[in-house]
Amino acid sequence: MNALESRKQLLIAESELNRSRLRHDLQAMAGAVHALAHQARTAGSIAAVVATLLGGFSAFRHKKPAPAPEPSSWWQTLGKVAGMASTVWLAFRARPKS
Repeated sequence: MNALESRKQLLIAESELNRSRLRHDLQAMAGAVHALAHQARTAGSIAAVVATLLGGFSAFRHKKPAPAPEPSSWWQTLGKVAGMASTVWLAFRARPKS
């Protein structure tokens, strides 16, 4: 085997090693993205439950309307926003995946 043939064999072996490393790195990256997506779904579910609970809490705390309109408390505002957010969140989650 001359010098060119041995160099060619070394380049082929190096190429195979690089290909294998790239495949391994892509698999590791895909695993990390999958784990991150799972955490995001979990956090989203928890946020939806908390928003629903806050909305329900706000609904039960609702006082009788006063004769004169008074500014709503920040708890009521937070409850309304949480209720709307949970409705929107559940609507988007219920859409079929294509």
